[in-house]
Amino acid sequence: MSLMLERPTISGTDPHRFEGLLDALDELNVPDGYTAEIIRGNIVVSPWSKAYYADVMDLVCDQLRPHLPEDHRISWGPLLYVFPGGERAYGPDIHAAHRRTRRTTSNRLDGEGLSFVAELTSPSTRDDDLTDKVETYGKAGVPVYLLLDMQEEQATVFWAASTKGYEAHFTVPFGEKLQIPAPFDCPLDTAGFQAPAEDDEDSDI
Repeated sequence: MSLMLERPTISGTDPHRFEGLLDALDELNVPDGYTAEIIRGNIVVSPWSKAYYADVMDLVCDQLRPHLPEDHRISWGPLLYVFPGGERAYGPDIHAAHRRTRRTTSNRLDGEGLSFVAELTSPSTRDDDLTDKVETYGKAGVPVYLLLDMQEEQATVFWAASTKGYEAHFTVPFGEKLQIPAPFDCPLDTAGFQAPAEDDEDSDI
């Protein structure tokens, strides 16, 4: 489940209120295993998802790493990327950016420095991943947004970012290959992205 803290919803016209939300986020004591983001003018705290999501994120990073633009890095984990124009601050599940984007002592990274983001949906975050983040990433000019719908077991890639959002997308079910557009221009094999069967989980113990 997600916890939406009682913070004033911003009107979209006052950058000082957005800065206030960022300051409040800095002061927030987020419990281990949770992440905090600013979505639609509210600080939203959500738990990390199931353990097998980490394996899926590793599979994505391993496949895309050889195709990264020069001096770009890809990883997964809690880093906060800020989008002042949309008054949003997200911690994408997987993120790729030029090294200079991360060469800072601040915990607020420039969202426009991203070359790739991926979100893995959970019941608590799925709506925002499918709507708010699609719009924000596209309008910010992030070249590629990969949405892994873990509930429907399908992968959608968005590209052709514009001031209106993404102008192109394509979806495949888990198990098939998905072409990741420029600046990567490579196939992504989604085999192994499905949830493990309960007997598979038991056999690993």
